[in-house]
Amino acid sequence: MELWDLYDRDGNITDQVWERTHGHNDEIPEGLYHLVSDILVQHTDGTYLLTKRDMRKDICPGLWEPSAGGSAKQGEGPEECAVRELFEETGLKADSMEFINKTVSDKNRSIYYSYLAVVNCDKDSVVLQEGETTEYKWVDKKGLLEYTKSELAMKKHVERYREFFDRLFADIS
Repeated sequence: MELWDLYDRDGNITDQVWERTHGHNDEIPEGLYHLVSDILVQHTDGTYLLTKRDMRKDICPGLWEPSAGGSAKQGEGPEECAVRELFEETGLKADSMEFINKTVSDKNRSIYYSYLAVVNCDKDSVVLQEGETTEYKWVDKKGLLEYTKSELAMKKHVERYREFFDRLFADIS
């Protein structure tokens, strides 16, 4: 059983707790949200980590994403969640973690906290989490740009990072 703290739209914690059930976020009471952290992973050499979602995932199975991430557990803040999810899904620890933005989804009853994690590791040391991801690859900035335009990209994720990506890709013709 996984429990989530619930928050108001502004990100203030309430006294309500929600028991997670897969695919049923829309049952969270209207006006309440759970926290989700997603983490764009950049290696110190300038490449980015892409992972392929497991086909058994209830959301976006088989699509690629340039992140790790997931829901904050009860008692956990967004950055603490980001650090945990990054390690659980990739086996990596960030040398630095930079907050990018916060996005609210009324449809998913979620507040997304997006981060950029910079890692300095052996690129073959990625450990995929069973049931979460099935493949990974490192791509340069041009490869990341191509990913954002691909049919295999998670479009909502790309939109959450839109301003960051626009700045990142400004010098690519």
